[in-house]
Amino acid sequence: MSDRPKLLLVEDEPALANVLIDNLEAEGFEVRWARDGLEGERDWIGAASEPPDLVVLDVMLPKQDGFTLCERMRERGDDTPVLFLSARGQVEDRVRGLRAGGDDYLGKPFHLPEFLLRVQAMLRRRGRAEAAVSRYAFAGVVIDFRSWTLQTRDGGREALSERELGLLRLLTERAGAVVPRDDILDRVWGDDVFPSSRALDDLMARLRRLLERDPERPEHLHAVRGLGYRFTPEPDPRGGDSRPPEEREGGNM
Repeated sequence: MSDRPKLLLVEDEPALANVLIDNLEAEGFEVRWARDGLEGERDWIGAASEPPDLVVLDVMLPKQDGFTLCERMRERGDDTPVLFLSARGQVEDRVRGLRAGGDDYLGKPFHLPEFLLRVQAMLRRRGRAEAAVSRYAFAGVVIDFRSWTLQTRDGGREALSERELGLLRLLTERAGAVVPRDDILDRVWGDDVFPSSRALDDLMARLRRLLERDPERPEHLHAVRGLGYRFTPEPDPRGGDSRPPEEREGGNM
């Protein structure tokens, strides 16, 4: 069994595929190439004994498009990182790719060095996630970092996006401590995207709706005005607002 990182490339343009394969192999990857969506699904499923560490997936493919393929694999519980490639670079296309379960989206045409850097960055993130705990439970909530799901207090199950999962990973790793906004943006968004000033707050609002008994009076996900956010696994047993004064005065961020 090879110890080189394994990559599945699903791409129907032979010229582009050959360039990517040559450069990936030069970087030390073991690459398998599928030429259409159905072949990609067969290769992905059939690699159970030696699953890929990363899938590079074109969107516009013969027989089955990349979005559908990714959705089908996520439904099977597969959490292999996926980098979408597409000439369709509009915001709505990127959003659809992320909703389908993709981890990153690179528009065509692209510069080869950027492609290789994104691949390496995704594998580094994958390595950090695999080295960390796979489940985290608190106050009737269970976060499953492997299946990208969250079990709510009432027993419901919610799918999590890459950024929701990354934010929960970071906050639970530093439970009880204030995590600066810059640290969150660097860890969760990375260098690839420049989020708007409200992007983090909107993400936190979504998580509060999933985790908190009362999102307007959070017991676990607290905003620290001017600094960042803090995760508290267990609320104050005395009841009431468990936030320190500086958070209560500042309100929700």
